[in-house]
Amino acid sequence: MNYGSSSRPCGPRTATRRSFEYGRTYVVRPKGRHQATIVWLHGLGDNGASWSQLLETLPLPNVKWICPTAPTRPVAAFGGFPCTAWFDVKDLSEYGPDHDVEGTDVSAAHVANLLSAEPADVKLGIGGFSMGGATALYSATCCAYGRYGNSNPYPVNLSAVIGLSGWLPCSRTLKYKLESSQDAARRAASLPLLVCHGRGDDVVPYKHGERSAEVLRSSGFRNLTFKTYNGLGHYTVPEQMDDVCRWLTARLGLDGSRS
Repeated sequence: MNYGSSSRPCGPRTATRRSFEYGRTYVVRPKGRHQATIVWLHGLGDNGASWSQLLETLPLPNVKWICPTAPTRPVAAFGGFPCTAWFDVKDLSEYGPDHDVEGTDVSAAHVANLLSAEPADVKLGIGGFSMGGATALYSATCCAYGRYGNSNPYPVNLSAVIGLSGWLPCSRTLKYKLESSQDAARRAASLPLLVCHGRGDDVVPYKHGERSAEVLRSSGFRNLTFKTYNGLGHYTVPEQMDDVCRWLTARLGLDGSRS
């Protein structure tokens, strides 16, 4: 699958999309003083429940986690078989088109809407795994540019974005868009990103994660950390989640207080 490029331009389209209903959203309340809210996005065929159970065990008492479930939709790579997906994936081969740009916009807007209801003094973030990680990284580019791919304004300010075992949608046009605006370049330079990938990933190959990090850096995301894990496949391990906790604590200034 060609995760690093887009089969269609990331811009306005006149075609009307079929709407899909999102599944259940799971919320993990902060165990201490509420300092940050992070929307966490699952991978293809998964749901918000599995990640909410893991995130609840992390030593981050000041974080509220929102774990939505993607709509169930036909996925072209599976011959049209329906499963939970943030956008359609057309071809899992190395050279196929990478994803459904309009669907990515819709999911990024759904995530931003979940964050827009949070208190003004709380820092906001997005994270995800695999396709969820791709949607999180895409949201980071929308936040920096100030607009979605369809040119609608992006409504929230992000303080942290995490992509595990994912890739970057719409990478071809990213550098041009960010260089076209001083405000966009400033937002890109200041937004902290954590990109993690296992060298043994046989679903989203490591080279796609590595390439995504390179494109983000070259497009102006200077506050980017890229972590690799030898032997790690398409899953998470405690070492990786420990890295996520340390990174979030440092970047969001979490104090660990429970009152």
